[in-house]
Amino acid sequence: MANFKSGYADPVLENPCSKVTKSSVSAGVCMMNTIWRDQQHPSFINFISSFLAANSFRLNFVPIAPDFIFNCGGLSVAFIFVTKWDCGNVETIFSRAKKLNAQFAHLYVTLNLPTRDQNDSFLCSYFKYEMQLGRPTFVPVQDIEMGFEKIVKIAHSCGVSKQQEVKTKLKAEVRWKIITCLHSSY
Repeated sequence: MANFKSGYADPVLENPCSKVTKSSVSAGVCMMNTIWRDQQHPSFINFISSFLAANSFRLNFVPIAPDFIFNCGGLSVAFIFVTKWDCGNVETIFSRAKKLNAQFAHLYVTLNLPTRDQNDSFLCSYFKYEMQLGRPTFVPVQDIEMGFEKIVKIAHSCGVSKQQEVKTKLKAEVRWKIITCLHSSY
């Protein structure tokens, strides 16, 4: 897996991804929900923008249902990113996760749970709302920066895995054609 650069560099006020040239290599595209963006602190959005640019991702702001959709290696991976766990408002998180899980084959829910109480609340709620283990995958984190770094690593890993799967299928197909040609020539 690629070594990701940690994103604690000077945040850029404008979107640094807009300066990416067409000749530069892109690790993929990140689409961010505009409503989610507007609910976050500007410094966190700058962190995200800088982190994505440092890791060769393009960033687009669009009105989408999940908080993020990454397209890496021809695979779309969707994310719900809960930056503030509200113990009194967990039903909306789990109902949204269930709804989006039906729409996306690859959905992850990243939760910022910095305290023990929040973690306990999440665990109780997970079973209360009868979530199916691994559908979607929940990723608890201690802080929002770590959460976003995990999101990018998951998206990248899924894309690399998809590319390797495609390469393996192509190699198998080429071998099959070679074997078929060899057998037909006898």
